[in-house]
Amino acid sequence: MGAGWTGKLKRNGFGWGLILPSLLFLCLFTYYPMLKAAWLSLYEQNLATPEPVFVGLGNYANLLKDPVFLKVFGNNIWFAVGTVPASLGLAFLMALFADKAIKGRAIARLAFFYPNMIPMIAVANIWLFLYTPHFGLFARLAAWIADQPVNLLGTPDTVMGALIVMMIWKEAGYFMIFYLAGMQQIPKDLYEAAAVHGVGTWASIRRITIPLTMPTTLFVAVIAVTNSFKLVDHLWIMTKGGPNHASNLLLYYIYETSFNFYDQGMAAAMTVVMIALLLLISSLQFFGWDRKIHYE
Repeated sequence: MGAGWTGKLKRNGFGWGLILPSLLFLCLFTYYPMLKAAWLSLYEQNLATPEPVFVGLGNYANLLKDPVFLKVFGNNIWFAVGTVPASLGLAFLMALFADKAIKGRAIARLAFFYPNMIPMIAVANIWLFLYTPHFGLFARLAAWIADQPVNLLGTPDTVMGALIVMMIWKEAGYFMIFYLAGMQQIPKDLYEAAAVHGVGTWASIRRITIPLTMPTTLFVAVIAVTNSFKLVDHLWIMTKGGPNHASNLLLYYIYETSFNFYDQGMAAAMTVVMIALLLLISSLQFFGWDRKIHYE
């Protein structure tokens, strides 16, 4: 028994040694903060109660009664619905174009990916200028369509759409890289055989490219959904969650609750809700969508 255990340790010890540093970082900076947030969510801790007071699920009950939280939660759902499908669809089309053996495709790839090379704060300032009333390009275009001045970031009916457009522009080029890598793994013989049988370009895309890039789509979709709940810096620069919380999203509201209102218990409860929601969505994507994916 001892000899067998020693043999297994020798065989697996090198592998465990390789993953140990990453595992330690994962535990210290991911799992421990998650468990700590879950623990803090059971306590009331704010300026009125310097010492933590155990309230059980009281913070979660208060969230259900908080109209701002419910509005912010709804905002984030609509933000994800608006950004994820559009980002994936645009990234797929960009990858199709960048994958073609045409002159200047290297420049096209660089142009598509360029938004991701710009710092996030710079991106926010660029779009803030584009949306500036009377001066910004998109603000002037909206004013021409509406035949009156329009404040895209200062109007509750337009601010979310303005942020969605910015997010799609920012992320589509990043997701294109994954799609491009997936398309380049598809054997060219499949397209040649399809062409011999008279299959057109769009039919080849529908019957070959889309099914064989489904693993990429699943991976990118998980990233896109996660990113849609992580927007903070752009909101801080552009809208501060306004007007009247019309552009406030979950992670930014957690930041406000924790560092502006100093309500650690409520912030921790919202963090747990966000983590649980993302875990549920990711699980549904992986275990539900996985059956429809072609891996070979």
